[in-house]
Amino acid sequence: MKQDQLLLVDDDPELRELLREYLGQAGMRITAVADGREMLHALATARFDLVILDIMLPGEDGLSLCRRLRAQSGIPILMLTARGDEIDRIVGLEMGADDYLAKPFNPRELLARIRSILRRAGSLPENLAAEDVRQFSFAGWRLDTQTRQLNSPDGVVVDLSGVEYKILRVFVEHPNRVLSRDQLLEFTQGREAAPYDRAIDVQIGRLRRKLNEDAREPRLLKTVRNEGYVLAVTVAKA
Repeated sequence: MKQDQLLLVDDDPELRELLREYLGQAGMRITAVADGREMLHALATARFDLVILDIMLPGEDGLSLCRRLRAQSGIPILMLTARGDEIDRIVGLEMGADDYLAKPFNPRELLARIRSILRRAGSLPENLAAEDVRQFSFAGWRLDTQTRQLNSPDGVVVDLSGVEYKILRVFVEHPNRVLSRDQLLEFTQGREAAPYDRAIDVQIGRLRRKLNEDAREPRLLKTVRNEGYVLAVTVAKA
């Protein structure tokens, strides 16, 4: 059975040791470092399945490191912070973090969140696995995965929320493939759809407006009745 490899970045030596022991007993292999410099060195020398990243670090802070890491990789990120500020949580998620946990926390909750992130990261079948692509182009539009910006055919930068970016990224990685609401929720938000859950429909509607789509007759993001949605266009990768 594959052993999950986790990278913990936190400047509290007692917490590092506690989590190294606790998560190790749960069958995970933990590399623990104290700051961003050590994090970047560890990432350059080994492969990890998830990064646990504290926001308040000496030197470069966790939010900046999250942005840098997300620009280079799709590795899952779980952020930790001693702050209870809602703004930190929102900013972290908008920068591409997969989840967020405020200190102090119960190690059992951390373990549950780690397992949830790893489960949905591994939930993509092989033919739905994300590719390491810098830029996607479709119908005159361009999505840059480093800057997380969408550029219109006229060269205008269109702002995307974190969820809108994730949804569009899934579609451009798998064009002309029907994706169900359950799949889209699992890939982007880590949960299954509840009965009458229209969260994805709302996000698709917003994304269509940003793509200048006619809601009644969309040309790009099409609805497949009783199945889901499909990006019905050729996508070029660079």
